[in-house]
Amino acid sequence: MRVTAQKKKETRRRIVECARKLFGDKGFEQTTTRDIAETAGIAAGTMFNYFPTKEALAMTLICEALDEAGTEFDSRLRGDETVDEALFAHVAVGLRHLAPHRNYVGEVLETALSPFAREAVCEQAQQLRVGHLETVGELIALRGPATSRVPGTMTMHLYWTLYLGVLSFWAADESPNREDTLVVLDQSMRLFAGSLSSESKNGEEDHDVVDVTRDR
Repeated sequence: MRVTAQKKKETRRRIVECARKLFGDKGFEQTTTRDIAETAGIAAGTMFNYFPTKEALAMTLICEALDEAGTEFDSRLRGDETVDEALFAHVAVGLRHLAPHRNYVGEVLETALSPFAREAVCEQAQQLRVGHLETVGELIALRGPATSRVPGTMTMHLYWTLYLGVLSFWAADESPNREDTLVVLDQSMRLFAGSLSSESKNGEEDHDVVDVTRDR
């Protein structure tokens, strides 16, 4: 029997929702692709027609949450924020939308979002990184020091390292309402904003933003 496009869409969504529940209940490492397939009512091999790896499935959930966060961030942006205020708001909104995935984000970080992860590990993670850094680049272009509005490779690498550090801290933060994470985020974005001023003074020549989004 021919599988329609609508049926494929429904199956994909069922896989995503089953993975969301299992990752939330059991964690990323403890959940197997067989667990997800059985819960979704499909053959184990069928799942790989939709998601090549478990990391890709987890990143799909994370990307969906961050896409929603991006829409909210755009709607809340006033236009008069400083660069550190805009970056703080951007990351903070993302963390709020990632809250349902908090118990396994740290595990995914280690395999898919790490600066050392190869592009082949998870295409979704690479796309997320590129899109996130493009947004950061746009915020800097509008709000950063005039001579640093096309940030260099080292500057963007610093940002990504700080961002992953905030995510890692947040995933383990037990303070009320994750208040300690907000402090770390604020300090990190101030540090990064300060690096833009330093870049401006030093007259950095390398302004290739694209390379930092590629795996080395």
